[in-house]
Amino acid sequence: MSVEGRFSGILGAFRLDAVFALAPTGITALSGPSGAGKTTLLRCIAGLTRMPGELSVAGEVWQDTRRFMPAYRRPVGVVFQEASLLGHLSVRGNLLYGARRTSAKPEIGFDDTADLLGLGPLLDRAPANLSGGERQRVALGRALLSQPKLLLMDEPLSSLDAAAKAEILPYLERLHRALAIPALYISHDAGEIARLADHVLEMRQGRIAPCEAPAPTLEGLSSQARDRLALAALRAGLTVEGEDVSPGPRSRV
Repeated sequence: MSVEGRFSGILGAFRLDAVFALAPTGITALSGPSGAGKTTLLRCIAGLTRMPGELSVAGEVWQDTRRFMPAYRRPVGVVFQEASLLGHLSVRGNLLYGARRTSAKPEIGFDDTADLLGLGPLLDRAPANLSGGERQRVALGRALLSQPKLLLMDEPLSSLDAAAKAEILPYLERLHRALAIPALYISHDAGEIARLADHVLEMRQGRIAPCEAPAPTLEGLSSQARDRLALAALRAGLTVEGEDVSPGPRSRV
């Protein structure tokens, strides 16, 4: 399911001139400094910001010089920095609200979504009684149950503290493996991108260029992960900073 687009226009003093293509499955990360235009591009794709351009998803034209599909008709799931759950509904009600917004044949059902994101124990809770990571998992589930053809995530972890990020990242990794649709994931965190992204686009001053996904570094790992790597190095007989760490054959990292 290919996603191809081009947007060119001016918002205030900012000029967007972006040409892009997303992989048909998996997660494409969009990185870049603040003010580069990442959120503006996402809003154009979702139809929330109207700007001259073209966009097609799986061969269906959502926008060109003659037509513009409004946001409410676009089969897009969007997750922003804040979960924005409906406070008067339970977790179950918020998830079902996403499901009610579409008449499309379900590709992923309620039970599968709850299992994928570990929401089963939370279904009867009110949003006010959830942690930040739990709220974002519900927001993801609501987006998935709208049966989107494209999933858009705008820095969904940026408002969370380190503990909440550590809580939700494994669920995002499970989602990554299960996705059968294209997803665009905006982040400036190299560690998140290394863990989640299949492809990376970089945005600067309103323009996009492909770049290689960054390799994970020790700096972005928890102390437990570093300990596991050290143990694996010992077992493999690797050397670190020029010193043997085992009596086995020498190799270097």
